[in-house]
Formats: sequence, C-alpha cells, structure tokens
Amino acid sequence: MSMRILIIEDDREAASYIVKAFREAGHVADHADDGLDGYAMAEAGDYDVLVVDRMLPKLDGLSLIRSLREQKVETPVLILSALGQVDDRVKGLRAGGDDYLPKPYAFSELLARVEVLARRRASAPNAEPTVYRIADLELDRLSHRVTRSGQEIILQPREFRLLEYLMKNANQVVTRTMLLEHVWDYHFDPQTNVIDVHVSRLRAKIDKGFDKPLIHTIRGAGYMVRVGAQGGEE
Repeated sequence: MSMRILIIEDDREAASYIVKAFREAGHVADHADDGLDGYAMAEAGDYDVLVVDRMLPKLDGLSLIRSLREQKVETPVLILSALGQVDDRVKGLRAGGDDYLPKPYAFSELLARVEVLARRRASAPNAEPTVYRIADLELDRLSHRVTRSGQEIILQPREFRLLEYLMKNANQVVTRTMLLEHVWDYHFDPQTNVIDVHVSRLRAKIDKGFDKPLIHTIRGAGYMVRVGAQGGEE
C-alpha cells in the first residue's frame, strides 16, 4: 500500500536518509526538523503514519504526541529514540505512541513497522476504504492493483498515488496545490509542470482505448475523476 509519511526528526542527516529510503520504497515522505513544525504539519496534513523522534527542539516528541491526541488526531505514531529502556518505551506508548523503535535500527525494520501501522489503520472501523471504484475503474490500495473493465493497468508508484488521490476525491475538483501536498513532497516547487505531465501519462493509461473518459481537466481549477464531462471540462 502506498503511504504518506511524516518524519519529525531534528538530525538532518538521519532524516534525509529516512526520507530518501521511504521514497525509494514508493511512498511520499515529508520532513519536519522540530516539534512545533512537526505538530503543525501533522495536525493539518493527511498522513498515514507519523515517525517521531523523541528528543526534538521547541517541542519534545512525547509532548507533541500528547497534543495531537488531545486534538483528536489519531494518525498512528512510531517513536524513534536513543532511549530504549523498558521505562522509556512505556512512557512513549502511554503518551499516545503506537510503536517504539530504539536507535540504532535497520530501515527494513522501520519500514515493516510503519507498514503494519498503516495496515492496522486501514482495517480499523471507519477507516478509509481499501478499494475505490468509479464506473468500471477499480483501485485496490492494499494489493496496489488497478483494473478497468477487468483489464489490469500497470502504473508507476507516483501514478498510482495520483490516481488514488483523484479517486478518493471523486466528483470533486482536485487542485494542483492539493496534489503537490498529498502526492508530491510537501515543499515541492509549485511552478513545475510535473503534475500536468503525470496526469497526461495517467490519462493515457486509464482512458485510452475506452469509450468514456474518467479523468477530466477543469479549466483554471485542476482535475476531477468522474463519469461524463460537464461544462468547463476538457
């Protein structure tokens, strides 16, 4: 399952490595280097999992997690810390963390633990559906499989995340800014035409050869997945 992950870590070298590794694994990874920025991004963003260092400037990791839980932000949290004693892990879990990984660690274990948290959230009551369907188009978030009229469509990881976000917001206009924040990196250059290029490639795979186009460009606004076109659509 493609995930959107927020890394809250003040060690820039460690954070750069983690972000790069998550992206290479096919996920979207954003980064905050202090507790206050991390709190703001976690509260405002739509993340699948938060990876939080315990020792952070401005707002420590445990206080950050407690504040998020007080604001009813239930995003799963994995705590990273050099403090690995039993009492330290207990404090982290009681603060609202869902998992605790002492440093040093192997990225393969970090990835596996994050995947478990994301799957657990996906299967929880009132969780987002694991399968999106629009007309004859179907996207399975868990198996990473896309079909149209029963025909499997092979997508690259970024194309999959783009289609997933469009289908999640079916029949609603999705702006370029929304796509930049949810499919690309949090601070991606808004002047780039990367979105238009990827939408064009995605449309070629999803709509080409089928009678009814499902991906529409809304002039001056953004994009929409829906059955049938309306005024203002291309």
